[in-house]
Amino acid sequence: MNSNDQHELFQQFPQLKEVANQHTVLWENTNWLAKPTTSLFSLQEVEEAQETLLRFSSYLKVTFPELMKSDGLIESSIKSIPAMKQALEEVFGVTIPGQLLVKCDHALPISGSIKARGGVYEVLKHAERLALASGKLKEEDNYAVLATEEWQTFFQQYTIAVGSTGNLGLSIGIMGKKLGFNVVVHMSSDAKEWKKAMLREKGATVIEYQADYSVAVEQGRQEAVQDPMCHFIDDENSKDLFAGYAVAAKRLKDQLEEADIAVDKAHPLFVYLPCGVGGGPGGVAYGLRELFGEHVHIFFAEPVASPCMTIGLMTGLHDAISVEDIGLNNKTEADGLAVGRASKFVGKVMEHYISGCYTVTDQELFTSLSLAMEREGLFLEPSAHAGMFGASRLWQKGQSYLEKHSLVNHMDQATHLVWATGGSMVPSAMRTAYLAKR
Repeated sequence: MNSNDQHELFQQFPQLKEVANQHTVLWENTNWLAKPTTSLFSLQEVEEAQETLLRFSSYLKVTFPELMKSDGLIESSIKSIPAMKQALEEVFGVTIPGQLLVKCDHALPISGSIKARGGVYEVLKHAERLALASGKLKEEDNYAVLATEEWQTFFQQYTIAVGSTGNLGLSIGIMGKKLGFNVVVHMSSDAKEWKKAMLREKGATVIEYQADYSVAVEQGRQEAVQDPMCHFIDDENSKDLFAGYAVAAKRLKDQLEEADIAVDKAHPLFVYLPCGVGGGPGGVAYGLRELFGEHVHIFFAEPVASPCMTIGLMTGLHDAISVEDIGLNNKTEADGLAVGRASKFVGKVMEHYISGCYTVTDQELFTSLSLAMEREGLFLEPSAHAGMFGASRLWQKGQSYLEKHSLVNHMDQATHLVWATGGSMVPSAMRTAYLAKR
């Protein structure tokens, strides 16, 4: 993008200049609709994902003993964090009306991040597709049989590849190797060393790039095309990934009902989702809006150096604009969010679904990381802490949104949900290093 094009964009979208200067902003999506629809995805695909995961529950119980208690269900709890709410208010001088909860995807079984939803699901879906096509498995069979040596040998004929900054690669590497697949993970320069090491320990092949996430994905995609036995899990375009994430919505609805937390006009639900390329938060957002309609308000959170979804939605250019186009360097400690160009597929779906996006600094992430550990004994990796600032950003910078949607008088009855996207698998030495960066 040349300087004239950049100047024109700044003229057309004044808030984009603030984003380019790495100011913390809250962007309100004026294309939000009370009853959104999209032709790019359907609830039927979410229902099919739920059914597939149910068929695999017997296999998952056998191969991951930690899932015995949940009967093969990969799910996390919700938790109230009042001490963290108070800490954020004190340290940052903010107001957070209503209650603050955390959705504990940092503790999800198998791979300890939200990617244990979409990533694990797509691997299972691909395995099922191959197994059914072979004629050796039927949908009505007990899928625990897939844990046998015979099926391990069968899946060893095939390769699964993915481009990742870390957590998606981990989920696919762990699940893929467990089934018997060859797994190749194309890792960007932002990926943490411990994630690469863990993947190699599991038996996956890790290919490293000095470039960013987009290059790793593109290289992985090109190599996979040349191998008919290779399935590429495309984080930028995969509907299977999206469906796996969307399954979380119905489960959250059940959890809120069990906790007697109402979601209606007088009790609005605000959900804050850290966002990289967009698949995870996009799938969750789609499911939640389909279930709760206009009573759920969803904001994506991004680092000031990597606000790819913010600028894609703000300008309507989606993947045709990158953070580098407005002078940002895409360098952040929040490795899972270090993405310069958003998914076109997710951006187009989200145009009428999400309420907006906001940005956070790396320093805020580390301060929040330390506070959560001190006050709640809760450890999340830096990228997951982007969600912690949603309620205060909204109250400070989103008054027009609250007024437009007649929410101001209901904020004391609001529920704010931070979607904790990762953290339980971070090694102790890395945790110590993170805590020292406050």
